[in-house]
Amino acid sequence: MADYSPLPEHELGTVALILTKTHVRLALAGELDLATKAELLEAVREAARHDRPVEVDARHVTFMDSSAIAALSRLVQLTDHRPIFISPPDVVRFLLDVTRIGELVDIVDHDGASLATTAGEPTSVSTASS
Repeated sequence: MADYSPLPEHELGTVALILTKTHVRLALAGELDLATKAELLEAVREAARHDRPVEVDARHVTFMDSSAIAALSRLVQLTDHRPIFISPPDVVRFLLDVTRIGELVDIVDHDGASLATTAGEPTSVSTASS
């Protein structure tokens, strides 16, 4: 009888929305896919509602599929400010490039104006898993 290795567990994807007086930050982590699409779309709509620059902290994203990049592309459509992607990993950069959304956002390799040091407070945190 052949030995079978179990499939690796699906890493939990998380979406957190943090508001400050001057910015909105979407903090993303883990695997963002169809299982997190609804939470991500909700966070994008909420971020756009505040009419502030939006920073997408993608440093801790380990996987992203087309449904997640499609949700994030709504930021470009819904806001008057160019979204800023902070240190997106290769998987996110690839999707930004191949979809050409990267031409419509700013990408920075550092967190120059950390919102964690301002008076911001999380307004909603969503966690999804498959």
